[in-house]
Amino acid sequence: MTETQEVQDKGQLTRRTVLAAGGVAVTAVGVGGAFAVNASAQEEAAEDTCYTLTSELVEGPYYIDADKIRQDVTEDEEGIPLALTLKVIDAETCKPLRDAAVDIWHCNALGVYSGYEAMGSGGGGGGPAPSGTPTETPTGTPTGAPPSGGPGGGGGGHQEPTDDERYLRGTWRTDRHGHVTFRTVFPGWYQGRCVHIHVKVHVDGTWTDAGYEGGHTCHTGQLFFAEKAVLLTGDVEPYSTNTTTRTTLDEDTIYPGNGHAGGLLYLTYDKKHMARGVRGRLTLGVAPDETNSGS
Repeated sequence: MTETQEVQDKGQLTRRTVLAAGGVAVTAVGVGGAFAVNASAQEEAAEDTCYTLTSELVEGPYYIDADKIRQDVTEDEEGIPLALTLKVIDAETCKPLRDAAVDIWHCNALGVYSGYEAMGSGGGGGGPAPSGTPTETPTGTPTGAPPSGGPGGGGGGHQEPTDDERYLRGTWRTDRHGHVTFRTVFPGWYQGRCVHIHVKVHVDGTWTDAGYEGGHTCHTGQLFFAEKAVLLTGDVEPYSTNTTTRTTLDEDTIYPGNGHAGGLLYLTYDKKHMARGVRGRLTLGVAPDETNSGS
């Protein structure tokens, strides 16, 4: 039986240029090479929330500008396929923002960020990937930012990349309805943070053959996943080999605890066949005239 799971769920850029990736092929990813949610899955008909700004959150230390222009950001990363659809609207007028540039970036199933593989998974030492089965109940509540050197994704200043990898990162353009869709994988977890995806929205720039230039960042936020869905990933490889103590949504020190307005995604998936894929969606209410860098 298929279940639909509804989850309750500012920096000026001077001459920001994003280089388009040439010849990026869209490939099937995930367990079994499939990228699909059960056809009988029901989508929640949530209405856009107007006059409500989506929470501005910290950028984290591992944002990389000049990312690739692409919708499929998976590259060769293994994991549960995730189709992520965002709608960007002006929170005051409720009108969709067309031609905005939306960035997403997140860790892989083992908690490692591309560009920062030397940092390891929340520990700062690199080394081999963890092995074993994760526990469903965290052993404690984090008391602050993750340890320095690990991919905390929380506070702290920007860190310079340690390598040239760019998987699970990308930028794409909103259509006339304000929609943008990415193909990625369900994120894993690392020390001190719950499962999440980082997001930025850039406006007032120009799309060229080279990519996106100029403009400013009107929104920096994070997208979150309900515990019920995250627990189901623990039975699927490679998530099942991640033994890092997992921080729950309620324990996370970044999640503002205000549901969809705070970035909590609506999710659709088959709970008996989680490996087949997940669809996530959310409307981002932004203030296009403001600058929010997430610093």
